[in-house]
Amino acid sequence: MATARKGRELFTILETSADTESTTVCDSQDSPLNLSADVKWFEIPYRKPDSDEEDEVREEEEEEDGEGENGFTSTAAAVETADPASFIAGGGCNIILVTGSNGIKHDEEEYAEDCYYSTSTNCSDTTSNDSDIDFSDLEEEERRSFFSFEDDLDEDCTSPDFWGEPDQVISIEPFSAVSGPQHSLGDDADTRDYFRILFPDSLFEHMVEQTNNYALYRQRRSGKSDPHWHPTDVREMKAYVGLNILMGINQLPDTGMYWASDIFIGNAGFKKTMTARRFEKLTQYLQLCDRESEPVRGERGYDGLFKIRPLLDVVENTMWDAYMPSRCLTIDKCAIVMKGRFSPTQYMPSKPLRKGLTVWMLCDSRSGYCHRAKIYVGNCSEDEAVASLGYRVVTSLVRGLEGQYHHLFMDSFFTSVPLLQRLLRDGLYACGPTQPGRKGYPEVLRPRNVGKLSQGEFYQCQRGNLVATVTRDVKVVSCLSTNSAPGIVGISPGRQQRETDGEGESDSMDSSGLSFGVPRPLPLLLYQENMRGVNLCDQLRECYQVGRPCKKWWRYFLWFYVNLCIVNAYIILRESRGGTPPAGFNGKQFTQRHFRVRLAQQLIGDYQGARGMERAARKRHADSPIEYGHRLERMSERSRRCRNCTNKGLRHESVFGCKICNVHLCRGGCFSEFHK
Repeated sequence: MATARKGRELFTILETSADTESTTVCDSQDSPLNLSADVKWFEIPYRKPDSDEEDEVREEEEEEDGEGENGFTSTAAAVETADPASFIAGGGCNIILVTGSNGIKHDEEEYAEDCYYSTSTNCSDTTSNDSDIDFSDLEEEERRSFFSFEDDLDEDCTSPDFWGEPDQVISIEPFSAVSGPQHSLGDDADTRDYFRILFPDSLFEHMVEQTNNYALYRQRRSGKSDPHWHPTDVREMKAYVGLNILMGINQLPDTGMYWASDIFIGNAGFKKTMTARRFEKLTQYLQLCDRESEPVRGERGYDGLFKIRPLLDVVENTMWDAYMPSRCLTIDKCAIVMKGRFSPTQYMPSKPLRKGLTVWMLCDSRSGYCHRAKIYVGNCSEDEAVASLGYRVVTSLVRGLEGQYHHLFMDSFFTSVPLLQRLLRDGLYACGPTQPGRKGYPEVLRPRNVGKLSQGEFYQCQRGNLVATVTRDVKVVSCLSTNSAPGIVGISPGRQQRETDGEGESDSMDSSGLSFGVPRPLPLLLYQENMRGVNLCDQLRECYQVGRPCKKWWRYFLWFYVNLCIVNAYIILRESRGGTPPAGFNGKQFTQRHFRVRLAQQLIGDYQGARGMERAARKRHADSPIEYGHRLERMSERSRRCRNCTNKGLRHESVFGCKICNVHLCRGGCFSEFHK
């Protein structure tokens, strides 16, 4: 047993020994939370030195054996120069050996809901899914008070007596809640049915109603009517959304290029569905709220998100009800690129998207399904305000999950001692890096007290389930967790190296040719494996954008939620059907691109605007256009460019044209030539 640095009041580092290694190997089915079944891990009891003299004798023995200044530092060096298996056999820190090509498997079997663990002072090779503490004989009030941790919340977490040595038993209750897609769709359901779960038809009806009202409102304010506008309906609105989805797959720099006459640029499907002018008018008057009743800033009932509030009220409920959260969840933020003006827009020079809108998201760690999304509308500059913001964001995102023992993984913006205490009291476990200057973080683990750490060296403090860790990987990392036992270390395999000519494999490689990397404490291993839910969602969402850039900030959120519903619907379809594509699909793999194209086609259906229907009639009856109402007559007092001459690259203007085709044409041969 080796202690921390000499002359410093740090805590004892846990180690293994050769005699305990053979008795502490546990089966893979009881491995630590969400780690691969190929992991071999060891539960080692914490042994505190009986006296200072015994500790000094042990340190002298370590110096004689050449183990360095402290036990863990020499452990990190030994891993780089010796075979990891022989290193464990010879004694050292407790190690998790990760074997396999990539170290971690993501098969569904590896995420068994019963692979929980708890530290114990009595190591044995027997496996059990139950906690070390039996609560069957406790009364309900005693059981609830045991997990409430109200006393810990009332106690000052900055007091010197708050943190103790990492020798306490942690207990993790099993997750038994229902998880996964929740719907009643059959095997004959198609992409439109899955999208309707998240974006119901009532939203399209609301968009049609508010768009028509807003068009009348704008015309009343301007005092003149719009001759190119007529009320829309649900079929046209669905086709409009379908065209916006297709624009994310077939991307062109300008909207008008989809209706270009050039056969290499223009899209026949867009021209058939609606005219470019009609698409522009729908974009101009598209609305989600009643603008006449919108309260101004300073009035009672003012809402900064009033313009999209009807959308948020519906989509937030559908996303939450369509897919029940699984055990491991991720909380992180995503950025939305924006070119308009909106006060909460953030400038982030260190991010790929330097200017954008921030949205906090709660996503599934495995599939990337987004359960909740909260829009950032505030501005905090002080450290205390930022910490309270992270506290409020997390508590609002996990509302409704209390007592279900989910495991949350978040970044350093959110993680703090008061937050993890609150979550633990509510029956939620959490893990994530934190800022060492946050309130409640152990004073002895702060950089000025720890000093310079070697790569792989770590120190820990504990308060019940709450474990604080400081380690050095690529850089110094501070971490807080309530779902990780102290003292467990893992070594992930590196890249497979080739043998050099005339030389054998290096000492840091095992018989399979895998080189082992830097040891990491268990909280960092769990964080690394489960902090990917929001990134998965972003990858699926950023592949194909929906909508076009504009100056209205709320349009970005509208298309963001439409895109998010598409991603969630695709995840639900993929998990519900087990990889089986919908009926009628002849490809090998049903990807997200196929899902989007199929969804857009079903939204558009057989809809054709007035121009599309007249074009079809013109093709059928091109011999005699006059018989079907096409006549050359005066269109307006103002002359406009002749469409037929424009198609030939000429510029002629005329006040005459065809009202059915809604085009200006020159008097003479342009009328008959255009209709042929």
